[in-house]
Amino acid sequence: MTQHQSRNTAPDPARPASESEVVGLLLAAGGGRRLGGRPKALLTHRGRPLVEHAVDVLRAGGCTRVHVVLGAEAAAVRARADLSGCVLVDNPDWAEGMGSSLRAGLESLPGTGAAAALVSLVDQPGIGPEAVARVLTAHGSRGSRGSLVAAAYDGVRGHPVLFGADHWAGIAASATGDRGARAYLKERGDTVTLVECGDVARPYDIDTEADLVHLE
Repeated sequence: MTQHQSRNTAPDPARPASESEVVGLLLAAGGGRRLGGRPKALLTHRGRPLVEHAVDVLRAGGCTRVHVVLGAEAAAVRARADLSGCVLVDNPDWAEGMGSSLRAGLESLPGTGAAAALVSLVDQPGIGPEAVARVLTAHGSRGSRGSLVAAAYDGVRGHPVLFGADHWAGIAASATGDRGARAYLKERGDTVTLVECGDVARPYDIDTEADLVHLE
């Protein structure tokens, strides 16, 4: 796996993070198998690539530093999407499922100095900056590298989800297939802070042709 810094860096992604900073980690590597092989990052939403919208959501919610994991058609995503100021992380194993992208993203974080990572998915445009901000606020009230915080929708855990730095290695080791951090979080259910976001966000996925009605 390799990292690539985009052409404009503001804020500078190479600058060490503060000890309290939360990095936004966007998983955008999917190939859209059920969408006829169209990479989800390049779907059009509000007149631009979906990956651009997702990065803006993270920044508007409070993540000044954003790492984006790319996979399917990564070169085309770089060429068509403005990801200025992001750290771009290549995941050559993207076809193995979301778990491989989560591993790639988490492995790009050690050395940044960040205290936590807030993970979001490129194919959930119904989740906006309000949900990101709520999860960040819940983490801030705990102020711990051991935090585990997740948005919830009618009490059901969803995205975005925040992992304190103390958990990165364990989550990366357990992330396989499309399960991501599911098993890791299930084992630690009593320590996960759930933040209800059902009043400000809709957690649908863009997985099939029928789901494209959610794009604007």
